[in-house]
Amino acid sequence: MKKLFLGLLLLTTGFVQLSAQNETVTNTIVVFPYQRPAEAAAALSSMQLWNKTNWHALLIMLDDDSLKLKASYALSAYVNQVANDAGKKKQTAAILSNRWAAAQSFYAKDFIIQQLGLLGDNASVKLLVKLLDDEVYAGNAARALASIQSEASIAALNKALTKAKDPSRKHIQAALDNVNKPLPDIKAAGSIKAAKQNAVQQILSLQDQMATAKNPLQKKNILAEAALIKGFSSFMFVSKSLHDPEINHAAALITARLALADKDIRGPVVRETLEKALQLIKGEDSALLVKNLTAHLKVMPYDNGFVSLFNEKDLTGWKGLVGNPISRSKMSEKELQDAQNASSEKMKNDWIVKDGLLVFTGHGDNLATTKPYSDFDMYVDWKITEKGDAGIYLRGSPQVQIWDTSRREVGAQVGSGGLYNNQVNQSKPLVVADNKIGEWNTFHIIMKGAKVTVYLNGQLVTDNVVLENYWDRKLPIFSKEQIELQAHGTYVAYRNIYLREIPETMVTILSEEEKKQGFTVLFDGTNLDQWTGNTTGYRNEEGAIVTHPELGGIGNLFTKEEYTDFEYRFEFQLTPGANNGLGIRAPLEGDAAYVGMELQILDNEAEMYKNLQPYQYHGSVYGVIPAKRGYLKPTGEWNQEEVVVKGSKVKVTVNGQVILDGDIKEASLNGTMDHKEHPGLLRTSGHIGFLGHGDVVRFKNIRVKRL
Repeated sequence: MKKLFLGLLLLTTGFVQLSAQNETVTNTIVVFPYQRPAEAAAALSSMQLWNKTNWHALLIMLDDDSLKLKASYALSAYVNQVANDAGKKKQTAAILSNRWAAAQSFYAKDFIIQQLGLLGDNASVKLLVKLLDDEVYAGNAARALASIQSEASIAALNKALTKAKDPSRKHIQAALDNVNKPLPDIKAAGSIKAAKQNAVQQILSLQDQMATAKNPLQKKNILAEAALIKGFSSFMFVSKSLHDPEINHAAALITARLALADKDIRGPVVRETLEKALQLIKGEDSALLVKNLTAHLKVMPYDNGFVSLFNEKDLTGWKGLVGNPISRSKMSEKELQDAQNASSEKMKNDWIVKDGLLVFTGHGDNLATTKPYSDFDMYVDWKITEKGDAGIYLRGSPQVQIWDTSRREVGAQVGSGGLYNNQVNQSKPLVVADNKIGEWNTFHIIMKGAKVTVYLNGQLVTDNVVLENYWDRKLPIFSKEQIELQAHGTYVAYRNIYLREIPETMVTILSEEEKKQGFTVLFDGTNLDQWTGNTTGYRNEEGAIVTHPELGGIGNLFTKEEYTDFEYRFEFQLTPGANNGLGIRAPLEGDAAYVGMELQILDNEAEMYKNLQPYQYHGSVYGVIPAKRGYLKPTGEWNQEEVVVKGSKVKVTVNGQVILDGDIKEASLNGTMDHKEHPGLLRTSGHIGFLGHGDVVRFKNIRVKRL
C-alpha cells in the first residue's frame, strides 16, 4: 500500500509539473502569429531558456488543429533566429530529431522536417537519411538534406541515390540537382523527356499521376508542378484538389496565384473556385494574398467567362438529339417538345455518368447541350477505345473528328481534330497529334463566325478553317446552335468540358418604338465620344462602361451635353458591395450629391450596408427621398433602370418596379432628411453622369430622351 501511495504521489507530481510546463509554453507563444516585434523578441528569448519538457509540450501542439497555428509560427520564428548560432541550432536540431517519431499527424511530421532543413545542422542528418526510405516523407527529407548543404548531408544523398528506387530516387535526384550536384546521365534523360511534353500534355500527365497518388506528399508534389504551368487548364486541374482536405490549402494557394497572374482565367466556374480558395488561405500566406484575391474578384468580369458544361454528377445541361437544325426549324412548338421529351428520356440509357466521366455506352444518338451557342472558346478532354469513332458537332453541324488513327481503311491515319465533313475547305488536320488509344486527349476549340481553330494536345491541327453547312451546303453555317457529342457506335468518354462564350461586338440600336418616342443613344458599346470627365478610370470594355478603381475610377463621368427634363434608360451590373451614383442636373465640378442631385447605385444586400439610412439605399435621391428596397437582381446580373425627371418630380423604375416617385421640392420643404444643404435641388438643368466611389460597376445600353 505504501508503494502504491508513493507511485500515485510521483504520478500526481509529474502531472502537475507537466501542466506547469504546458502553461509556460502557452503563455510564451501567445504573441504568435500576429505579434509585434518587441513581443516576439521577448518570446524568443524565453524559448532559448526552455528545457526538453517545454519543447515536448510545444511539439505536441503541432498535432492539435486548434493549437498548431501558434506553435508553427513560434517554432518557425525560433528556427530563423538560431540558424546562425552553431550551438543553438545543433541543440534545436537534436530536439526536433528526437521528437519526430512521437509526432502523430502528417502536418507535424512534415513541418518538423522542413525546420530541420532550415536549421542546416548535421544533428538531423541521421533521421533524414532514414526517411529517404519512407514513401510518404522521402521528398521532403531529400529537400531538407539538400538545404543543410553540408558535406555530410550531400554525401548522404549521393549514397542513398545509388540504392534508391522510384519514387524516392526521383526525389533524391531532384534534391541533388538543386544543389548543383546532378548526375549528368539521369538529368539529361529527364530533360529530354520533359522537352517532349508541352503544357497540355503535362496537365494530362499530372491528372493521371493524381489519380494514382498514394499520400499527401505525392499529391503536393503534383500540385507544385501544375503551379508552374500557366493557363485555364492548369487552374481547373488544381481546383479539383480544393475538395481534398489533405492538400486543399496548397491547392488554394496555387489557384489564387494562377488566377492573379492571368486575367483571362475568369467566369462563374473560376469565381466559385476562388471564393472557395479564399476560405482556405490562412496563416502566413493570408495577409497579402487574401487582400489581392479579394480585390481581383471584385474587378473580375461576370460576363463572357468560362462555365462548366459537365458537373461530373449527372446530365444537367444536356438533352437528347432531335433531328438537325433544319428539320427542327420546320416543327411546330408542340411537335418539337414532344420529340425532345422522348429523345431526352431515351438518352438516359445511352449516355451515363460514371466515376466523374461522361460516357457513351455505344448505343443511341448524339448528346446535345440544352443551350445554343454562337462564338465560343471550348476545352474538352476525350478518350476512346480501339477502333473508336466519335466527334464534336459545332452549332449543330458535323464535326470535329475523333477516331482511332490505326483505321487506315477509313483514312483515320490523318489524325483527329479535322473538320471531317468539309468538302470545299480544309478537312484534314495539319498534323497527327493523337495520344495512344486508351489515353486522354485534350481539344481546345475556338469558333468565331464561320471559322474554326482546333488544338489537339497542345498542337494546332485546324487553323481558322470555315466549317461548311453539312445539312444544306448552299447555306453558311448556322449563326447559333447547340453543341453535340457524337454517338458513332463505339465507346467514348469525356471530362473537363469548359466553355466561354465570345461576345459579339454589340452595338446598341434603338427600337422602333424608342425612335418614335425621341430617344437618342448616349453609349452604344463602341466609344465614349459623348462623355467627358474621368475617361481614364472609366473604360469601354466588351460593350460596357466599366469603372476601374485602380486607374482612378473614383471620379465622375458626365455627358458632354446638359439636360433639363428627361427620361434616362440604362442597364447596370453590380459587384459585391459596389457603390456608385447617377448624377442628374449636376455641374462638372463639386460634389454632385449636393451641387446637383445623386440617385444611389448600390449593392443594397451587402452586409456592410445593413445599417444605412433609408435615403442612402439604391435609387434614393441621396439625403432627400428614400427608395423602396428589394428589387435589385442578384450581384453579377444585369439590372434595367429608368429615371424620369420633370420639373421637381423624380421617378425611378428598377427591373419594372417603381421604387421612387417623389417631389424634391416637397421633400425638402422643411429641410432634407440628412439635414444638410443641397443647393443642387434648385438647379433646373445640368449634366447626367456616373459618380464613382472606388468600386467596380458596369453600365451599358444607355439612352436618353429630352422632355
